[in-house]
Amino acid sequence: MDKPNKPKDSEIKINDKNVLNLKDKQLSKFRNKHIGFIFQFHQLLPEFTALENVCIPAFIANKSKKEAEIKAAELLNFLGLSNRINHKPNELSGGEQQRVAVARALINHPDVIFADEPSGNLDSASAKQLHELFFELRKKFNQTFVIVTHNRELAEMADRKLEMKDGKIIN
Repeated sequence: MDKPNKPKDSEIKINDKNVLNLKDKQLSKFRNKHIGFIFQFHQLLPEFTALENVCIPAFIANKSKKEAEIKAAELLNFLGLSNRINHKPNELSGGEQQRVAVARALINHPDVIFADEPSGNLDSASAKQLHELFFELRKKFNQTFVIVTHNRELAEMADRKLEMKDGKIIN
Protein backbone atom coordinates (compact mmCIF):
# COMPACT_ATOMS: atom_id res chain seq x y z
CA MET A 1 0.00 0.00 0.00
CA ASP A 2 1.86 3.02 -1.29
CA LYS A 3 0.99 6.58 -0.43
CA PRO A 4 -0.82 8.17 -3.37
CA ASN A 5 -0.60 11.79 -4.41
CA LYS A 6 -3.84 12.80 -2.77
CA PRO A 7 -6.28 15.62 -3.24
CA LYS A 8 -6.59 17.72 -0.05
CA ASP A 9 -9.66 16.13 1.51
CA SER A 10 -9.00 12.51 0.50
CA GLU A 11 -9.35 9.67 2.99
CA ILE A 12 -8.73 5.97 3.08
CA LYS A 13 -10.02 4.74 6.41
CA ILE A 14 -9.38 1.36 7.93
CA ASN A 15 -10.66 0.91 11.50
CA ASP A 16 -11.50 4.63 11.62
CA LYS A 17 -7.87 5.55 10.91
CA ASN A 18 -7.11 7.64 7.83
CA VAL A 19 -4.05 5.80 6.56
CA LEU A 20 -3.21 8.69 4.22
CA ASN A 21 -2.22 10.76 7.26
CA LEU A 22 0.29 8.22 8.60
CA LYS A 23 4.02 8.87 8.38
CA ASP A 24 6.16 6.17 6.73
CA LYS A 25 7.07 4.29 9.95
CA GLN A 26 3.49 4.50 11.22
CA LEU A 27 2.20 3.23 7.87
CA SER A 28 4.62 0.29 7.90
CA LYS A 29 3.53 -0.64 11.43
CA PHE A 30 -0.14 -0.24 10.47
CA ARG A 31 0.28 -2.47 7.39
CA ASN A 32 2.03 -5.16 9.42
CA LYS A 33 -0.70 -5.22 12.06
CA HIS A 34 -3.88 -4.62 10.05
CA ILE A 35 -3.24 -5.71 6.45
CA GLY A 36 -2.23 -9.01 4.92
CA PHE A 37 -0.96 -9.29 1.36
CA ILE A 38 -1.24 -12.21 -1.06
CA PHE A 39 0.53 -11.75 -4.38
CA GLN A 40 0.18 -13.60 -7.68
CA PHE A 41 3.77 -14.80 -7.44
CA HIS A 42 3.70 -15.71 -3.72
CA GLN A 43 6.95 -13.76 -2.97
CA LEU A 44 8.33 -16.40 -0.61
CA LEU A 45 11.96 -16.06 0.38
CA PRO A 46 13.80 -19.06 -1.13
CA GLU A 47 16.34 -19.50 1.65
CA PHE A 48 13.66 -19.98 4.33
CA THR A 49 11.34 -22.91 5.06
CA ALA A 50 7.57 -22.65 4.83
CA LEU A 51 7.40 -22.14 8.59
CA GLU A 52 10.06 -19.42 8.54
CA ASN A 53 8.39 -17.60 5.63
CA VAL A 54 5.10 -17.54 7.50
CA CYS A 55 6.79 -16.25 10.69
CA ILE A 56 8.40 -13.18 9.08
CA PRO A 57 5.48 -10.73 9.59
CA ALA A 58 5.11 -11.94 13.20
CA PHE A 59 8.81 -11.30 13.83
CA ILE A 60 8.42 -7.80 12.36
CA ALA A 61 5.52 -7.30 14.83
CA ASN A 62 7.93 -8.25 17.67
CA LYS A 63 6.23 -11.52 18.52
CA SER A 64 8.48 -14.09 20.19
CA LYS A 65 9.97 -16.86 18.10
CA LYS A 66 7.98 -19.46 20.05
CA GLU A 67 4.67 -17.58 19.67
CA ALA A 68 5.27 -16.96 15.95
CA GLU A 69 6.23 -20.57 15.25
CA ILE A 70 3.22 -21.95 17.12
CA LYS A 71 0.81 -19.69 15.20
CA ALA A 72 2.58 -20.39 11.88
CA ALA A 73 2.40 -24.14 12.46
CA GLU A 74 -1.33 -23.85 13.30
CA LEU A 75 -2.00 -21.92 10.09
CA LEU A 76 0.06 -24.29 7.94
CA ASN A 77 -1.77 -27.24 9.51
CA PHE A 78 -5.14 -25.57 8.84
CA LEU A 79 -4.08 -25.07 5.21
CA GLY A 80 -3.12 -28.74 4.84
CA LEU A 81 0.62 -28.18 4.90
CA SER A 82 1.67 -29.71 8.22
CA ASN A 83 3.84 -32.25 6.39
CA ARG A 84 5.54 -29.49 4.33
CA ILE A 85 6.43 -27.16 7.20
CA ASN A 86 10.21 -27.61 6.90
CA HIS A 87 10.33 -27.53 3.11
CA LYS A 88 11.78 -24.59 1.21
CA PRO A 89 9.73 -22.98 -1.58
CA ASN A 90 11.53 -24.83 -4.39
CA GLU A 91 10.42 -28.11 -2.76
CA LEU A 92 6.74 -27.10 -2.85
CA SER A 93 4.18 -27.15 -5.66
CA GLY A 94 2.74 -23.86 -6.90
CA GLY A 95 -0.46 -24.43 -4.94
CA GLU A 96 1.50 -25.24 -1.78
CA GLN A 97 3.62 -22.12 -2.20
CA GLN A 98 0.49 -20.01 -2.55
CA ARG A 99 -1.02 -21.55 0.61
CA VAL A 100 2.21 -20.69 2.47
CA ALA A 101 1.75 -17.12 1.20
CA VAL A 102 -1.84 -17.18 2.49
CA ALA A 103 -0.64 -18.35 5.92
CA ARG A 104 1.95 -15.55 5.92
CA ALA A 105 -0.82 -13.03 5.16
CA LEU A 106 -2.91 -14.38 8.05
CA ILE A 107 -0.26 -14.69 10.78
CA ASN A 108 -0.88 -11.30 12.42
CA HIS A 109 -4.66 -11.75 12.11
CA PRO A 110 -5.08 -8.65 9.92
CA ASP A 111 -8.40 -6.91 9.48
CA VAL A 112 -8.07 -6.76 5.69
CA ILE A 113 -6.31 -9.05 3.25
CA PHE A 114 -5.42 -7.68 -0.17
CA ALA A 115 -4.97 -10.36 -2.82
CA ASP A 116 -3.57 -9.37 -6.21
CA GLU A 117 -4.38 -12.02 -8.85
CA PRO A 118 -3.81 -14.68 -6.19
CA SER A 119 -4.64 -17.62 -8.45
CA GLY A 120 -3.23 -16.22 -11.69
CA ASN A 121 -0.16 -18.44 -11.47
CA LEU A 122 -2.01 -21.66 -10.57
CA ASP A 123 -3.55 -24.51 -12.55
CA SER A 124 -7.36 -24.56 -12.56
CA ALA A 125 -7.73 -27.20 -9.81
CA SER A 126 -5.36 -25.37 -7.44
CA ALA A 127 -7.04 -22.06 -8.29
CA LYS A 128 -10.47 -23.45 -7.43
CA GLN A 129 -9.16 -24.76 -4.09
CA LEU A 130 -7.60 -21.38 -3.31
CA HIS A 131 -10.83 -19.54 -4.18
CA GLU A 132 -12.85 -21.79 -1.87
CA LEU A 133 -10.20 -21.35 0.82
CA PHE A 134 -10.58 -17.55 0.79
CA PHE A 135 -14.27 -17.80 1.57
CA GLU A 136 -13.68 -20.45 4.24
CA LEU A 137 -11.04 -18.20 5.84
CA ARG A 138 -13.32 -15.19 5.68
CA LYS A 139 -15.98 -17.12 7.52
CA LYS A 140 -13.65 -18.76 10.08
CA PHE A 141 -11.50 -15.71 10.91
CA ASN A 142 -14.04 -12.95 10.13
CA GLN A 143 -11.66 -11.06 7.86
CA THR A 144 -12.26 -8.87 4.85
CA PHE A 145 -10.72 -9.92 1.56
CA VAL A 146 -10.17 -7.41 -1.23
CA ILE A 147 -9.29 -9.44 -4.31
CA VAL A 148 -8.12 -8.03 -7.62
CA THR A 149 -8.67 -10.58 -10.37
CA HIS A 150 -9.44 -11.18 -14.02
CA ASN A 151 -10.87 -14.57 -13.04
CA ARG A 152 -14.65 -14.32 -13.58
CA GLU A 153 -15.34 -17.47 -11.52
CA LEU A 154 -13.62 -15.97 -8.48
CA ALA A 155 -15.30 -12.60 -9.03
CA GLU A 156 -18.73 -14.26 -9.14
CA MET A 157 -18.08 -15.79 -5.69
CA ALA A 158 -17.63 -12.35 -4.11
CA ASP A 159 -20.24 -10.51 -2.06
CA ARG A 160 -19.48 -7.31 -3.91
CA LYS A 161 -17.83 -6.67 -7.27
CA LEU A 162 -16.35 -3.47 -8.63
CA GLU A 163 -15.26 -3.45 -12.25
CA MET A 164 -12.49 -1.24 -13.54
CA LYS A 165 -11.65 -0.16 -17.04
CA ASP A 166 -8.76 2.11 -17.93
CA GLY A 167 -8.14 2.87 -14.25
CA LYS A 168 -11.72 3.94 -13.48
CA ILE A 169 -14.48 2.12 -11.65
CA ILE A 170 -17.29 1.53 -14.17
CA ASN A 171 -19.88 -0.25 -12.01
